[in-house]
Amino acid sequence: MEDEIYDRIIFLADPELTEPVLVICLEGWIDAGLGANTAINTLQATINTEVLATFDTEYFIDQRARRPIVRIIDGVTTELTWPEIQLRYGRDGDGADILFLVGPEPDFHWSDFVDVVTDAAGRFDVRLVIGLGAFPAPTPHTRPVRVIGTAPEASSHLLALVGQVTGELEVPAGINSALELGFAEVDMDIITLWARVPHYVASMPYPQAAVSLIDALARISGLTLDASLLRASAEEARLRVDTLITNNPEHRSMVEQLEEAADETEGTSLGEELPSGEELAAELERFLRDEGV
Repeated sequence: MEDEIYDRIIFLADPELTEPVLVICLEGWIDAGLGANTAINTLQATINTEVLATFDTEYFIDQRARRPIVRIIDGVTTELTWPEIQLRYGRDGDGADILFLVGPEPDFHWSDFVDVVTDAAGRFDVRLVIGLGAFPAPTPHTRPVRVIGTAPEASSHLLALVGQVTGELEVPAGINSALELGFAEVDMDIITLWARVPHYVASMPYPQAAVSLIDALARISGLTLDASLLRASAEEARLRVDTLITNNPEHRSMVEQLEEAADETEGTSLGEELPSGEELAAELERFLRDEGV
């Protein structure tokens, strides 16, 4: 079985890493306001990383769903750039080792993908796995973006560091959920961080979500990370939304109601402030329907 696993991953380096944190952000599932994508792009822009391994594109990716990019010069087809899942490595601001799993969410063979990733994490003695995501929520843009977590039972102690949705929730799963359960099977701590993005801006870039994700990632992992590049653009985005809301009485009334609900719960525990499972499911279903997922 181990030989079959290594057929699906190609190691390009063998660095000496000391208990790295593995950060996972794979494109293709819920990412309201592009929060997770912006966060991971910012981290890779501020941390010098190199490719540690790539995954078997033919086995995991549907090229018709994620077509390669062709380069044509004066009518001459010169090259194809294939979608690629990568495991990258680098160091944070204080020299701590960090791994990034980035690229498109696999289309096929999720169980095999989970086996490959968990095996690679074990090979490099990963001490903690953290996924990034963002979902639409009934919250106003005039309040700080809250981050909650999901985790398997074995890692549920990590949820106290951010908060969680109470009650029962059933929604379509992304690869993060499969990875959570896979890492639980190999006794490795994992948590997925989710930024709660105001549902009325979920389809536009919302850098506030990325800032909150990076800050939460740093707090939980102990890594030294820099989100300063995003803070100015986050403030500009907030001002743009302010203008849009102010010019629409219906939207202004909606935001005021959300503000009242948020202020009423101020000072309570984060878990008590969060929407119920039914409310969250309704927002997710609306977002997925609007996105055509």
